[in-house]
Amino acid sequence: MLTKLEKAEKRWGGSHNLIDQWLNHRRKLLIQYFIVAGLAPYSRSEKSLPSMDQVKQFCAQLVDYVSEGHFEVYDNVVKACEKFGETSIETANALLPLISESTDTALDFNDKYTDASDEQVLYQLDNDLSHLAQAMESRFELEDQLLELLYQRLP
Repeated sequence: MLTKLEKAEKRWGGSHNLIDQWLNHRRKLLIQYFIVAGLAPYSRSEKSLPSMDQVKQFCAQLVDYVSEGHFEVYDNVVKACEKFGETSIETANALLPLISESTDTALDFNDKYTDASDEQVLYQLDNDLSHLAQAMESRFELEDQLLELLYQRLP
């Protein structure tokens, strides 16, 4: 996922403040994911789990990211697409429901771990993170299509 982010930053970085902000927040989310998942360069010992605080910090970052998309970024992209014609609007509007599918997965993950009263839930974390990563990777690909749509129409 980081490799794809780096490619996106090279392709679209610096072209628009909205794009830069979005990619920066995606990077922060991925770093938190790597920390919680114990992936390089944030590896943890084989038998250790992240703390509930670390998981809750990740959940907060996750909710911030998906919320920003739905309540700030996507609206701005759709508004920008209105200037570019009907085809751009149709494409953006077709992508948004597909992106929303991953929002449900992210919010379910958040609810499970922020509402947990027992740290035993952490034994399910690896499996849940794997499921979340698949959903978020699909989301990032769809978001990248929106970015490309916006980028192609920039002056």
